Amino acid sequence: MDQTYTSTIAGALQVQPWQVSNTLSLFENGATIPFISRYRKEKTGNLDEMLIANIQEHHERLKELDKRRDTILKTIEEQGQLSEELEKKIRQAPNLQELEDLYLPYKPKKRTRATKAREKGLEPLATFIYQQDDGDPLQKAAEFAGHKVTDADQALQGARDIIAEWVNEDRQARNKIRKLFHDQALVEAAAIKGKEEEGQKYKDYFEWSELLRKTPSHRYLAIMRGEKEGILRVGIGPDKEEAISMLEDLLIHIANPCSQQVTQAIQDSYKRLMAPSMENEMKAFYKEKADDEAIRVFAENLRQLLLAPPLGQKRVMAIDPGFRTGCKIVCLDEQGNLLYNETIYPHKPQEETRQAAKKLTTLSASHRIQAIAIGNGTASRETEQFIRKLKFDQDINVFTVSEDGASVYSASQVAREEFPDYDVTVRGAVSIGRRLMDPLAELVKIDPKSIGVGQYQHDVDQNKLKNKLNQVVESCVNLVGVNVNTASKHLLTYVSGLGPQLAGNMVEYRKKHGPFRKRKEFKHVKRMGDKAFQQCAGFLRIPQAANPLDNSAVHPESYPIVEKMASDTGTDVKELIKNKALRDKIDLNQYVSEETGLPTLKDILAELEKPGRDPRQKIQSFDFDQSIRSIEDLRKGMILPGIINNITNFGAFVDIGIKHNGLIHISNLANRYVSNPADIVKLHQHVRVKVIDIDIHRGRIQLSLKDVNQ
Repeated sequence: MDQTYTSTIAGALQVQPWQVSNTLSLFENGATIPFISRYRKEKTGNLDEMLIANIQEHHERLKELDKRRDTILKTIEEQGQLSEELEKKIRQAPNLQELEDLYLPYKPKKRTRATKAREKGLEPLATFIYQQDDGDPLQKAAEFAGHKVTDADQALQGARDIIAEWVNEDRQARNKIRKLFHDQALVEAAAIKGKEEEGQKYKDYFEWSELLRKTPSHRYLAIMRGEKEGILRVGIGPDKEEAISMLEDLLIHIANPCSQQVTQAIQDSYKRLMAPSMENEMKAFYKEKADDEAIRVFAENLRQLLLAPPLGQKRVMAIDPGFRTGCKIVCLDEQGNLLYNETIYPHKPQEETRQAAKKLTTLSASHRIQAIAIGNGTASRETEQFIRKLKFDQDINVFTVSEDGASVYSASQVAREEFPDYDVTVRGAVSIGRRLMDPLAELVKIDPKSIGVGQYQHDVDQNKLKNKLNQVVESCVNLVGVNVNTASKHLLTYVSGLGPQLAGNMVEYRKKHGPFRKRKEFKHVKRMGDKAFQQCAGFLRIPQAANPLDNSAVHPESYPIVEKMASDTGTDVKELIKNKALRDKIDLNQYVSEETGLPTLKDILAELEKPGRDPRQKIQSFDFDQSIRSIEDLRKGMILPGIINNITNFGAFVDIGIKHNGLIHISNLANRYVSNPADIVKLHQHVRVKVIDIDIHRGRIQLSLKDVNQ
């Protein structure tokens, strides 16, 4: 383990070097983030998943930096220009920016104006001028006039081109201008002539200027998207005169004819080389910063969505509503298996209300339906109102379920494998029903970008987004745990240590041998080695297993500890789980060993309280205001029930039961300053909101939580 990496990461994340070293060792041995955070707390000093992931990311970045460092050293060495001093500076460069600044003078370039001037032999003249000694630069330039240079003026121009490049490559100069850009640069946007009509959605930025460092991430990404789409012309930079003055203060030592030539070169260097270079650097820097923030928001929303309360194993009727094409109905059993499907037409133009009502009541009785899930798309409110008027033989709760991504799932390979004999409409309805039963198990089948809880997800670094969202999915799946006998291959893929191949092998084993009866049986699955078993076993549950620990988060490696606890209290494991009085007598200090410390022992005891408990909250029913069917029904001052369905840095979007979502701007979330909307609201939270503005033409609804009793 490279100790430099360890100390650097420890300093950056404000943790102990031994925590970093142990965590990296666990990664090297094939451990996953969920496994490390849950089952190796003694090794990491109880680091949480976020810090463990940050250690991994920092380590990867440092390795990439060293890779770039080696490439640069090799390139300069091949040029024969690598001195001991330069090599030392390159090896000690703490970040990519400083590394690239050191490399810039040696970086292979296309034929620049300075290159051409050097080819004409003008570098000695440039050196003479740059030193700013007394002497006449024009007279000196005349000495270079000949077959390659027409006259003294051309020689001076060439010398200034060389000096301009030197200025641009001066590390001190670049650092000063870089700081100026960071501190004072403005981001300025304007509409490209003739694009005003086409780019109406960017109207707010047709004449825009603000301090770059204070530009919120969502606004920066919007402006950059406008530039990418050819609607906006965007410029980034500080005051030009101040920047040039700063360079002159640094590089001009005396007032004489030579320094006048250097001044001209500085002005040219800033305008032609340094400003464009810094502008690109700032765009990339703030784009990465905005990406990270957008990805953070998306990841947090995704986590809340995946951990939404499940209905559980109930018999569900799911309805994908529609007008002209009708409402697609499916009936599902407790495991989400498709029992029946049909289409009804209760709405215009057919209005077969009587037939539809009879069909629904008959199906609910014959399939013993316990809940109804209605997709929240077209005709959702009308279908909900129609359903609520029906008289069923038993109490049936009605839920509205988000359809975001359902069409993506229904056309996917996963859906085709699950339902090869059914069309996309049936698959979509099944997905709606299963989302109600277990949002996590169903949503993992869909590309997270299609779930509709992000901001500017198509504009950010796609690899970084994919990695982060996969990390969130893996974290949620392993937090909840997976019933190994009912889980789909896709869900099993996200279990620690499995992946697509082993997940598929487990499903095949299940088909061939029937349900797993104990965790030890996992070892009989093809390609399930000791390492994979170690990583996955604690996250896979076997309900009704002979050993109750097989349906808990207690890892098999800790079974002997629980058995010893049971033995010491004069009972067996089953009785220990049932008997709180016995568990209260346990002194955990007696079971501390070199491998197992108090953090793990406390986790074990907590798990014995309620083995296999689901950390998700209980689902709650919800009713929209039945009098509000469209944006035209809204009036300022109305208080309405709603559900938070997306959170961004500028506010939260609310489903109030109509086609258009309302927005609670960050300034209307509370009667105090709010820096992060996620501090006030959560995804799927039921809220009461006040309508404060309605723009029917643009389909915009402004809402507020201020002074509204919740």
